[in-house]
Amino acid sequence: MDCGAIRRRLALGAAVLAASGALALAVPGAAQAAPAGSCAGHEVRTLPFSAGVVHVYKRNGYVCAVTVARHSGARRLMSVSVQARGNRPVVDAGRFKHHAGPVTVHAGQRCVWVRGSVGRASVSSGWFLC
Repeated sequence: MDCGAIRRRLALGAAVLAASGALALAVPGAAQAAPAGSCAGHEVRTLPFSAGVVHVYKRNGYVCAVTVARHSGARRLMSVSVQARGNRPVVDAGRFKHHAGPVTVHAGQRCVWVRGSVGRASVSSGWFLC
């Protein structure tokens, strides 16, 4: 391979990297939309509450949930949990800016209970997907 071909390939690689970096900076809203879409499957329930919303997804016996704050900003206490009947809940809790989770459990055909919170506000589903 001659020097001209190597330079062309390096220039093409640099152009692709620059374009992908520019695209990532130009579309900041896509990063904010990712948490709700980070669970696989189709959305089966939305649990809104005063400070946020919990999105619940199901696919092939697995249930996944994400708590998303209505207003992102300073870090605050947030949590999400999914519990399949007969098992312990799987929890993601901490101080987050935008979302807690996702958490996923294998529920099979069992009922699940989903909880989410942002600050002092919270929501609890009760048993569903039975």
